[in-house]
Amino acid sequence: MIYSIVVYGAPHSSQAPYSAYHFIKSALAMGHSVYRVFFYHDGALNGSSLAVSPQDDNLLPDAWRKLKELHNMDLVICIGAGIKRGVINQQESQRYERQQHSLDDIFELSGLGQLVDATLKSDRVITFGAR
Repeated sequence: MIYSIVVYGAPHSSQAPYSAYHFIKSALAMGHSVYRVFFYHDGALNGSSLAVSPQDDNLLPDAWRKLKELHNMDLVICIGAGIKRGVINQQESQRYERQQHSLDDIFELSGLGQLVDATLKSDRVITFGAR
């Protein structure tokens, strides 16, 4: 089965990204595949390279990085949601005349078309978090 995942929750304030991560690991272990993980609304905050976890906290950014490296997983931050929350890549920082960019390099900044594509190419789309 091919899954796509939509994450609505922010790290450190929602269980959604942690649940999504564990679901993905379980699905992969069972032989399923994940076509895309799309981070939407507050989920866009998962793409920030500026967030720092306390030492005793789960390092979710490292977990996403490992999934990306091991499974060449497509991790997409919604561009509209990201811009509103200060999660932007270098191109958008120049476009909006900002001095810095904050998008972690494992994520891609893209539009809702990526979510539509994911729904078309997946057997199931699972959402984590409320919206």
